[in-house]
Amino acid sequence: MSGASSNAVEWFSLLEPPQSQAHGRRPVSVPRPDDPRLGEIIEAWHGDPAALRRGRAVLIGFPQDEGVRRNHGRPGAAEAPDRIRHWLFRLTPTDASRGTDLRANPPLDAGNVRTAGGLEESQESLGTVVAGFLQAGAVPVVLGGGHETAYGHFLGYANAGRPVGIINLDAHLDVRPCVDGKGHSGSPFRQALEHPTDPLAGEHYVCLGAQPASVSRRHWQYVQSRGGVVHWADDVRDNLPDLFLAEVGRLASAGCRVYVTIDADVVRAADVPGVSAPNPLGLSAAAVAACARLAGHSLAVASLDLVEINPAFDHDDHSCRWAALAVWHFVIGLGGRGHEVSG
Repeated sequence: MSGASSNAVEWFSLLEPPQSQAHGRRPVSVPRPDDPRLGEIIEAWHGDPAALRRGRAVLIGFPQDEGVRRNHGRPGAAEAPDRIRHWLFRLTPTDASRGTDLRANPPLDAGNVRTAGGLEESQESLGTVVAGFLQAGAVPVVLGGGHETAYGHFLGYANAGRPVGIINLDAHLDVRPCVDGKGHSGSPFRQALEHPTDPLAGEHYVCLGAQPASVSRRHWQYVQSRGGVVHWADDVRDNLPDLFLAEVGRLASAGCRVYVTIDADVVRAADVPGVSAPNPLGLSAAAVAACARLAGHSLAVASLDLVEINPAFDHDDHSCRWAALAVWHFVIGLGGRGHEVSG
């Protein structure tokens, strides 16, 4: 591998330790043993390599939206990781409808990546942390942050020497050029495609849900020239889960581990209003959450992130609650895989 250490002690220092999960539990004065919540069983990770069992979900917060600012978007996504956790920890650790129970192998919470050094440094840190978890066989679940999260997440695969295919559920292609040599929330996949030593193969980039009114012709042509795949929003409304699974299968057959990134602005604003770039004609929240469930259940999927939730523009935490549900669907799907994920 290059640029990352397999020694958890060395990269654990790049993380802010997880805060107490008490905010996700019912008050201890009102015990409800008949109705446990995820916040009661999730385990805080403090650097113990033995806890990184294969196929185990690991939450990683990336409280960064400097890339959104650089892209002239609406800042606020940096506040999302802890708000998503707040609502995630209030959900059940079981899915009674499917018989899935996470209590035997609860997710870990690794806390948040330290972001004090600026965007590029924090992306490198995220890449180092993701690489370490991938090498341990765990399944990173990254809570953004703006979509600049994706480049740091991709660096984890580059650092770990893992071939990767990326499925981006997004209204935008996010292949804008860097500005003055600096990346931003609109550039992560161009940066991945043009990585100097481990570039993402063009045919291994997929965007589902792109909006024609939000995608410039030049950016579409750039993806086309690289061999990437774009499925427009109107073409996936009625069959999003099926297309999603088909793309997972195609990438897996090409020898890739699949990294799924969900930009919340792929969802219509009526369902998820608190995002950096609201989308009036986006996809349904239920369909995107269904893809998260399918991703968790697929042996080919090695990691997921959810980005661009913006609590500053949310209403009654509506969008943060949806994000928590999407992550819940992923970890429940992961819990139902039935056997371990290969490293």
